[in-house]
Amino acid sequence: MKLLILGSGGREHAYAHLLSKSSLTEKLFVTPGNAGMLSCAETVSIPLNDFDALYRFCAENSINTVLPGPEDPLVAGIADFFAQRNAESGLNIRVAGPDAASARLEGSKDFAKAFMERHHIPTARYKTFHAENLEEGYRFLETLNAPYVLKADGLAAGKGVVICHQLEEARATLHEMIEEQKFGSASAKVVIEEFLQGIEISVFAVSDGNTWQVLGSAKDYKRIGEGDQGPNTGGMGAVSPVPFADEAFMEKVNNRILKPSFDGLKQEGMPFRGFLFAGLMNCNGDPYVIEYNVRMGDPETEAVLPRLKTDFAAIVDGICSGTLHKLSIEMLKQTAVCVVLVSEGYPNHYEKGLAMSLPEAGPDSMIFHAGTTIKNEHLCTNGGRVLAISSLGDSIHSAASASYDLADRVEYANKYFRRDIGKDLQQDNLRA
Repeated sequence: MKLLILGSGGREHAYAHLLSKSSLTEKLFVTPGNAGMLSCAETVSIPLNDFDALYRFCAENSINTVLPGPEDPLVAGIADFFAQRNAESGLNIRVAGPDAASARLEGSKDFAKAFMERHHIPTARYKTFHAENLEEGYRFLETLNAPYVLKADGLAAGKGVVICHQLEEARATLHEMIEEQKFGSASAKVVIEEFLQGIEISVFAVSDGNTWQVLGSAKDYKRIGEGDQGPNTGGMGAVSPVPFADEAFMEKVNNRILKPSFDGLKQEGMPFRGFLFAGLMNCNGDPYVIEYNVRMGDPETEAVLPRLKTDFAAIVDGICSGTLHKLSIEMLKQTAVCVVLVSEGYPNHYEKGLAMSLPEAGPDSMIFHAGTTIKNEHLCTNGGRVLAISSLGDSIHSAASASYDLADRVEYANKYFRRDIGKDLQQDNLRA
């Protein structure tokens, strides 16, 4: 295969790292990429929303497979665009991701909740509101107990969910989101739902439109501060697998969530092709869906993929060719712990262009680049989230120790990372 990866973060570096090692990969490109990907792929600079330029680049370079990392191109319909251009040109440039219809699972919270309701998939009680029924929204808040969960319907760069602990705060937030367009057009509609108490877990599955398989489970850490304090970020670390996601729990996930999700999409004429991320809440042993994503998560990918024994390129090819049923996806039994290194000030104001020095990673560790670039022939920071360091171990403790050892030896000014990734999942804490 000749492939083009779309994206520039740690998730895309993990994709490139695995694909570059496969005998199925003949040539690998990435746009826009980052400094870490230079060793395993050829980077180009094409805007991810310029589908025409992307298609022309693929056609001119005999690329037959496109792997989108972030959600925006998928929700905007890149798979549909390429399918239409293929029909016109006679080429077969495949997109390893869903069409725009099924990508609404992530692109519209209201669509996703209504879909779950139609197919009896367990999720929190909810209602959707907009400018015309705003007063009803205020009244609906009064029927719920605190805390209150308000979600912008559309894509808001991971910032569209607000949890309020007081009723007046929730009323004011609903007004800001709808009337003052706090999240732009993404919050023209707002989903209000009851708060689910439990432990979050992400489960990843892959489908070719006919069959599907589970890739693995992970838990990510969104808050900037240790002990889950401070503002939400794009993710400060992840652990895979999750200890409580045992055979009994995963059987519930498969039967109550994944199977009805894939079956429901197919029944509604939207067979899903690509990676499906089910963000779940474990409520006393029962899984409830918080959200769907129609791609792999970041930084969960950097914890899940290091455990993958099956050829990742074969999985991508299986998505596109409808041959996923010929694969048996296998994962290492080891645990992976990913620690994200950021620039001080993230997720708010932070400095870019800081010179970096990286240590050598051992055979069970990998340094995935997220926000890096080459400036005057020197490696420099180029974002809030800078690196994702992942290590394998026989326990959460041993994997985390290896990742933290590497993190301590990374050098750049104003480096920051959480030192408690995975601590809540270690057995003593779970028993407590």
